[in-house]
Amino acid sequence: MKKGSGLAEGAISAISAGFFLIMLGITFLVIPNLIDGIIEFFMDFKITKVPNMNVFLLAPVHPNRHLKVYSASEFFSFALGLFQIAILTLRFALHSPLGKKAETLSNLVFWLGTGFLIHNLLNEFATLVIWFAFWAAMIMLIGASLVVRAFILTLGRLIL
Repeated sequence: MKKGSGLAEGAISAISAGFFLIMLGITFLVIPNLIDGIIEFFMDFKITKVPNMNVFLLAPVHPNRHLKVYSASEFFSFALGLFQIAILTLRFALHSPLGKKAETLSNLVFWLGTGFLIHNLLNEFATLVIWFAFWAAMIMLIGASLVVRAFILTLGRLIL
């Protein structure tokens, strides 16, 4: 494939979509009874008062009882994050546009960050406070991944 060509970019997109589906399938294969765990997880939700605030949001009644779902999410997130490293390497080898490289680096930060947050916050000691702290951290992570993308795009335009 010609470097930086639309054909190469299309192939990378197809590989990424395929890998996403493969990892989704593998996640369901390696985590026993995951569908049951997902059903239990969503059945546990109710509208709950956010601790120390006068705000009500959906949350699991027992956030510490869904280790199977958290483990699957962590596995999936780390797998996609590590895959982004391979995609970023491929993008450099094929001289992809700067925007695609920035997008991939942003995705890498998001997926590895998500795996890290799940691993460190959502476990058997998760409480309602930790559940909401996890989502606050996820919002910050989304912001950080967007900042990484903007930084790379800005830096690239200044250098080029």
